Amino acid sequence: MDTLGFPFFTHCTQANVSDDPGLLEMLSHNLDYFRAKPVNIPKITILLDNGYHPETLSLALQKLYPQILTKIRLEDGICRGGNAMGN
Repeated sequence: MDTLGFPFFTHCTQANVSDDPGLLEMLSHNLDYFRAKPVNIPKITILLDNGYHPETLSLALQKLYPQILTKIRLEDGICRGGNAMGN
């Protein structure tokens, strides 16, 4: 947890593990956090960069914990057509 109470997970994978499997591995090691998270507080947004597939991740995560999408949101975090400031 950081000072604001947000989860902060770290996980090292082998160099030959691609993006989706690496993220799934990290989240699966921390499923207890998501199981314990109340649904009456806002969802945790996970911003995904190039190489991640939100639909694939969602399906795989739901197999591990069917209610996980009531607690997290996977979003494409790529800024298209400009910089992070929207320019």
